[in-house]
Amino acid sequence: MIQHQLLAGKRGVVFGALDEQSIAWHVASQCVAEGARITLTNAPVAMRFGTIQKLGEQLNAEVISADATSMDDLKTLFEKSVEILGGPLDFVLHSIGMSLNVRKGKTYTDINHEWMLKTLDISAISFHKMMQVLYQTDAMAEGGSILALTYIAAQRVFPDYSEMADAKALLESFARSFGYHFGVKKHVRVNTLSQSPTRTTAGSGVKGFDDFFSYADAMAPLGNASAEDCARYCAALFSDYTKAVTMQNLFHDGGFSSMGINPAVMSKG
Repeated sequence: MIQHQLLAGKRGVVFGALDEQSIAWHVASQCVAEGARITLTNAPVAMRFGTIQKLGEQLNAEVISADATSMDDLKTLFEKSVEILGGPLDFVLHSIGMSLNVRKGKTYTDINHEWMLKTLDISAISFHKMMQVLYQTDAMAEGGSILALTYIAAQRVFPDYSEMADAKALLESFARSFGYHFGVKKHVRVNTLSQSPTRTTAGSGVKGFDDFFSYADAMAPLGNASAEDCARYCAALFSDYTKAVTMQNLFHDGGFSSMGINPAVMSKG
């Protein structure tokens, strides 16, 4: 693992580490390798099915159960984290996404709207709730960094990604809107990172994932960005080297987002 102590002395909270395939798992590991002290959190049901406790032991990081859609849980989480880590937070990662409609195979044109509301709450509104609690409790340190993981389906149509595309578009809007208020208040920066398709437990469940993973890898000049590379980029965005980067949606996809066509892909047709 590449490490330069970019986060020496910093404190953070990482949401969403489920298992070793999770991007959040890699981010947590990278941040600790870079000198940070962290707490880990996930929803109670995810903690039962995942192996986050194992990661906590590896990183000497306390694991705190929290439903990211619950304001009370979020308040408790951040209060405990500030107490455990010994001061305000320098960085927070939001890596949360879930769609009942996708899981149950509902097409976009036949969506269950009650499930859609849950998707938006879990996958996007939880980001606003998280930031609102951090803002109102003054739990972020001056010049801190807040980051959420997103996907290019927020800008382009990927039919099988369904309502998650709408959730990601809302997530990115929250980063811009709250980024203004957090910047004015404490020079805290808020960004979203749009990652390549990545073989995570959640991502691999999307219909046609393997075919699209291969397509994106062939289309991108640098190929798909790995979870490990994503973790290093996150660490850089949490570091003091990106103090003036805020309210941005940053693509980390090997150049896929800038491509129109690639002869290598055409030749496969």
